[in-house]
Amino acid sequence: MEQREASGDVVMTRIGQAIMLLHAGDREEARNRFGDLWSEIGEHGDALHRCTLAHYMADTQDDPGDELAWDLRALTAAEGLSEGAAREPSGEHPDASAVRAFIPSLHLNLAADYLKLQRFEAARLHLDRAWDAAGTLERDDYGGSVRAAIGRMEQRLRGGPGGL
Repeated sequence: MEQREASGDVVMTRIGQAIMLLHAGDREEARNRFGDLWSEIGEHGDALHRCTLAHYMADTQDDPGDELAWDLRALTAAEGLSEGAAREPSGEHPDASAVRAFIPSLHLNLAADYLKLQRFEAARLHLDRAWDAAGTLERDDYGGSVRAAIGRMEQRLRGGPGGL
């Protein structure tokens, strides 16, 4: 168990380093590192790792369809972790609260992806899910910034066809 926790810390550290590259503007190097990590983690690796990595890998994509695919991977990992929490004896997977805080942002990103692809109904669906999930956010800077971003996306979608 201790070895798994230590290796998990190493993976999250490496994901964090790639995130720092992304935020510093080096999208290509971040994308390369995320790709290497994804190859190591795989589709069935730790859900928190997959969710975090895919969430940020989406931001490195040039093609909106590729961005959508990565955001869908992130949501799938988060949902898998939520389902796994129901099977835990304590009723809560150790990483479930960390991923729960991601859910509103994941749906917001999907709404933005679908808007870029002019799939307005899908964008509305995920924006509604983001609003629903936002109730789980803390009343802190992160929660406030996600709620504000959801509000901005609401304004953008109102400008779409038929005021979706």
